Amino acid sequence: MPKVTYVQQDGTQTVLDLPPGTTVMRGAVAAGVRGIVAECGGNLMCATCHVYAAEADLFPDPTADEDELLDCTAEPRRDNSRLSCRLTLTDQVDDLVIHVPGAQT
Repeated sequence: MPKVTYVQQDGTQTVLDLPPGTTVMRGAVAAGVRGIVAECGGNLMCATCHVYAAEADLFPDPTADEDELLDCTAEPRRDNSRLSCRLTLTDQVDDLVIHVPGAQT
């Protein structure tokens, strides 16, 4: 089962074991992880689930729609910026480190 570590700006960590097929966003929201707002519920419309994925290369490249929304995030876009609603966990993901930006809106 994939292990996801959510790291807050202050260094606080939340570690979750999430089943394959779960998105990084859904796992965070279900567990009450701070900083993942997810206003649109994972429908690729708001960019309030922006994260910095240390292992972004484990996932398919962002679609054009995700890429466009990443230009509208509250915190600066980085090379490893992703929308967590687009990061679906698979059996190939063992350990994933997700850094949560300081603001989403």
